[in-house]
Amino acid sequence: MSDVIADLRACFEASFGAGGRLYFIRAPGRVNLIGEHTDYNEGFVFPMAIEPEVRVACRPRDDNRVRAVSTAFAGEPEEFVLSGRIERGAAAWGNYCRGVAAMLLGAGLPLCGMDALISNTLPPGGGLSSSAALEAAFAHALLTIAGVDIDAGRLALLCQRAEHEYAGTPCGIMDQTIVISGRTGHAMLLDCRDLSRQYVPLDGQDVRVVIADTKVPRSLAGSEYAVRRKQCEAAVEYFRAGSPHVRSLRDVTMRQIEEARGRLDDVLWRRARHVVSENARTTQAAVLLGRREYEQAGRLMLQSHASLRDDYQVSCPELDFLVEESMNVKGVYGARMTGGGFGGCMVALVQPRSVEALNERLCAAYEAKFGRRPGVFATTATAGAGRIA
Repeated sequence: MSDVIADLRACFEASFGAGGRLYFIRAPGRVNLIGEHTDYNEGFVFPMAIEPEVRVACRPRDDNRVRAVSTAFAGEPEEFVLSGRIERGAAAWGNYCRGVAAMLLGAGLPLCGMDALISNTLPPGGGLSSSAALEAAFAHALLTIAGVDIDAGRLALLCQRAEHEYAGTPCGIMDQTIVISGRTGHAMLLDCRDLSRQYVPLDGQDVRVVIADTKVPRSLAGSEYAVRRKQCEAAVEYFRAGSPHVRSLRDVTMRQIEEARGRLDDVLWRRARHVVSENARTTQAAVLLGRREYEQAGRLMLQSHASLRDDYQVSCPELDFLVEESMNVKGVYGARMTGGGFGGCMVALVQPRSVEALNERLCAAYEAKFGRRPGVFATTATAGAGRIA
């Protein structure tokens, strides 16, 4: 950790000069083991915080100005003042920072000016929640500088709102919750309706989580995400007409899904079938992993991927290929796409002794098929965002 602090300090001083008290913050990325496109349907998700992270070195200012630079977006400095309405800026990454500051101020928290250097070991745009990690890290930096604290659940909701209003992404609450409230050695079963959380141990000596980044630009992810949300809302209207208690697809049963076949528009029907079946898979997977029944949990991951590919139609050839190749390696329990889709990452549940073999196979096979190497790494569940020095 001392090397991390030293590197952050050097980068900060190169951008803003030496002197003054520096604070250091980290926020992890996340991978969702199962439970995809269920969060905005008030369903269940099962993420864990991962080791790649966003880091911030920050220093207070004696005015109400915020200046920020990011090593991931060189040449796009961000600057705004903490007075009046904070408007959106030209730099896309900076709007996450602006949005978080605006939400904290709107919640009545007294913020102070600061200079901030943002550094990533978490690749932006890879489907590992780099946006929520940036929001959480920047929020913690602002709160640390101001000497204020806030409940983790409330902070997650404010960060989610910042992403809605300043980044224009109608995300669910999963990413912000796990990034802020992750627990070392545990995945989190999150109920996206009442925000209750159950932590499930994941023993790194028993099982490892391997992530493979397709390196496919997720050009469709934002627009298609919004389309899927609207399709789910339309399906809810259909089911509500016959069952007034239905508030979201969370309230729909598989029996209702089967009865709607041929009556509900086929695309809407398949979207709804994915969400309802995925909720069931997610709660079952949490139970199985808690019992260390990895093979059964792995089968549910494969079913999840098939549903995302066929019913929700958010996979892509590169993700499908990685999942298929993973299952040809002995010691891999299951694999699936993770995140919004149309690129991004695959996640696999793997015996520790098989991690190296999986890495080698995926890199070689993927390069032979697509002409580029995927980014493959193993990770364990880590803690949520907070100050490191």
